[in-house]
Amino acid sequence: MTDQEVHIADYDPAWPSRFEAERELLQQAIGGWVVDGIHHIGSTSVPRLAAKPVIDIMAGDADLESSRPCIEALGALQYLYAPYRADVEHWFCKPDPSYRTHHLHLVPTGSPRYRDALVLRDFLRTHYDVAAQYGELKRSLATRFRADRDAYTDAKAEFVTAVLARAG
Repeated sequence: MTDQEVHIADYDPAWPSRFEAERELLQQAIGGWVVDGIHHIGSTSVPRLAAKPVIDIMAGDADLESSRPCIEALGALQYLYAPYRADVEHWFCKPDPSYRTHHLHLVPTGSPRYRDALVLRDFLRTHYDVAAQYGELKRSLATRFRADRDAYTDAKAEFVTAVLARAG
């Protein structure tokens, strides 16, 4: 899952519309399995926040087993399933690991992963000072871990955990 170099871009005002276009396609393809909407998450969902230019999307499902048929259905939309954190979510990238435009997370709605993604997004959207600090951290970490996505992600964990604690 670490094929693509970590690159942080300035906020792009086109990101929300790219999400909306993809959400419509996803709704048609997997809407029957989605129980709590299709959400724009991650840094591209936070206005003014620097981010990897990959649209992160989360769809709430009842449980991982009942959403397994989505794996095949999403292939038609060029989503590639990767058993990354398979005990927590079904994870997909589009179109492939070497060049990603979208990440899709199918996550049970009652799980901490589902709650945390929405809480983090909502907090950063309403606390620009914290979002700006996060953007600075991400730029620094991207320079340090340019060739190691997993290390980059792991290095953000302490900041994210602190934000989630502050958000309640």
